Amino acid sequence: MSKTFILAITGASGTIYARRILQGLSSAGHRVYLIISPAGRRILHDELGVERPTPEDILAAPMAHDIIPLSYNDIGACIASGSYKTDGMVLAPCSNNKLAEISHGIGDNLVGRAAQVTLKERRRLVLLHREMPLGLIELRNMTQLTEAGAIICPASPGFYKNPQTIDDLVTMVAGRVLDLLGVEHAWNTRWNGVGARSDEVSPA
Repeated sequence: MSKTFILAITGASGTIYARRILQGLSSAGHRVYLIISPAGRRILHDELGVERPTPEDILAAPMAHDIIPLSYNDIGACIASGSYKTDGMVLAPCSNNKLAEISHGIGDNLVGRAAQVTLKERRRLVLLHREMPLGLIELRNMTQLTEAGAIICPASPGFYKNPQTIDDLVTMVAGRVLDLLGVEHAWNTRWNGVGARSDEVSPA
């Protein structure tokens, strides 16, 4: 069954995660509303060489009909209203700035407004935070958002699948995000219990 999600790309390093998540959502046949902040546009250019922030350029492939770009400043867009049903939202990557905005209920742009709507309607909001180290302000913002129902998902790939490439690491994180959104995928990102048993590990 096709679902509807919101993907916001904001101004933290890690836009490659957004590309992989967008690929996963689109290939699964889901509709995606895409919002890119001004800082997100800059990072897309710097990290992925994206000259125009269009779905085609972000995916580096022909545009899927189910990816709908929306203006960052269009607070009258459909997803700015709780009456418009979506199945969840993800900020990938989520900057400290957007973390603070959402935590304090600031909705003067479409990313903040859509996040507010997602929380108040009790829908899934995933914040793929990718900044380090964490200061007290960020930790308090994360606590407040967690209490409000958001999921803080640090872009922290696991190594239990023995990744060999950067793409393996990116897919690991993207797969976890799709899992949190309840989206099926065929990526080999889940632990299956195969590994060294405790009695096979030499003591330190």
